[in-house]
Parts: sequence; C-alpha cells; structure tokens
Amino acid sequence: MHIVIAGNIGSGKTTLTNLLVRHYGWKPQMETVEENPYLADYYKDIARWSFCLEVFFLKQRFKDLIEIAHSNETIVQDRSIFEGVYVFAANNKDMGNMSERDFETYMELFQSMMSIAKLPELMIYLRASVPHLVGNIQKRGRDYEQTIQLEYLTNLNNRYEDFINKKYPGKVLTVDVDNVDFLNNPKDFASIVDKIDAHLYGLFPHEP
Repeated sequence: MHIVIAGNIGSGKTTLTNLLVRHYGWKPQMETVEENPYLADYYKDIARWSFCLEVFFLKQRFKDLIEIAHSNETIVQDRSIFEGVYVFAANNKDMGNMSERDFETYMELFQSMMSIAKLPELMIYLRASVPHLVGNIQKRGRDYEQTIQLEYLTNLNNRYEDFINKKYPGKVLTVDVDNVDFLNNPKDFASIVDKIDAHLYGLFPHEP
C-alpha cells in the first residue's frame, strides 16, 4: 500500500510521516530535498535553475514510485511526484521561471512516466496558511529556505488548492494544520489516525 503526505513547504509533512511510521510500522520514503544539487542555486536565482531543479525532482520521485510499486510493505511517502508536477513545476512556469518550451519538455517526460505508474491508495493533504508556514520555516532554520518570498509560498498554496480540488483524481484526506499540534498533542494525532483508518479500512463513517 502507498500513502502520500502532501503539503506546502513548512506544513509538517516530514513530522507527520515520522509519526505515522512509528504508529503503524509503515516504511518511510522521505523526499530527497537537500540532496538536490540545484537547490541552493535555485533559491539564489530561481529563473536560471528552475528547469534543472524540477527535472532532478521528477527523476528522483519517479525512481521512488518504481521502488514503491515493487515493495510488499506499506510505504508512507513525504511528497509525491504529482504535486511536484502540478504544484511546484507549474508554479515556476506560471511565474515565468520556466519557459514554455522547457515546461512542455518536462510535461512530456512526466506523461511518459505516468504510463507505467499508478496512484497511491491515499493522499493526506496538510493545508496550512502562509503565516503558519513561515513560522515553521523560521523555526527549523534551513539556510536555503530563509530567502523564500511570501509571494512564492502564497502561489504554492493556491496551486495546492487547485491541484487537490480540480486535478488530482485519487483519494484525498485534507487536514487543516493551523490549529492542531499533532507532534505534541496526542489527541490531535489520534484524530488524524482515526480519519486515516476511516479512509483506508472503513472503520468509521467517511467524511462528506
């Protein structure tokens, strides 16, 4: 089984992934962010390095999908190839950071990959406001993230809403994280677990 944790930068994806691994005994598939050799350059000059950065992420996420498809374990993945394409790459294209020609090439590559890929059983979307994201980004203190612009985070949030509501065809559980603390409040985490069980196993009524 394949579970994905989706959400903007600073929404708590990695934290929730680790908690679910501990609770269910699932195997984690973490996003290789800091291993991307274009990341630091990208935040210094987004337009120059967007295509390189997005192709690297696309390559790595497709590799992860292949490994997950051949696994007999339940995998919980920190960010998916789908949001990488429809949120991050599409946002870079719309902001003028990726040319139309580069984006068409990128999408053709993605569509070829999707001919042999399948959707995860569940995507858990962590919805967060921009102030919440900024607070988390500042707290974790990654140098390369400190130059992220508010406009960029806002655009990504808008893209996520469009992606979840209009483009993604799979099963989604949305969790509003602004007023929950699933790391430090056991009741908040238990509430998320109950909703996951309902979606995956039908132990509780589905939300409308």
